[in-house]
Amino acid sequence: MKNLTFAYLLFVAFTAASCSVTSSTRIKSKESFVLGNNEHGSFVVRMKNTSLSNLSYYEAPISGGTHSPQTIKPNQSAVIKVDKNTALVIDNKTNILATVKLKITGDVGLSMGYKQ
Repeated sequence: MKNLTFAYLLFVAFTAASCSVTSSTRIKSKESFVLGNNEHGSFVVRMKNTSLSNLSYYEAPISGGTHSPQTIKPNQSAVIKVDKNTALVIDNKTNILATVKLKITGDVGLSMGYKQ
């Protein structure tokens, strides 16, 4: 019985630790990709700018406002820790299509969408 309980706990721990979403995301010219514009727990985004131009990103609590604006250069990576009930907005202010690679861990029950 102890072995079964240990195996179950190990399975639950492994499953919880491996919850992640990986994505290659395209962002059209003059648009933004919004991740987590809903009620959720905290999450971490590992992002790599695979575009030819700079992108910017910031955090936007769903209660209003924005904070922590940053710029990410081509081939540069960033790790962003996002608080609960806060969206991560990635802006493509350029005239060309942008792409980013994302790996999201933590609460992955996040809304995802685009805005102009």
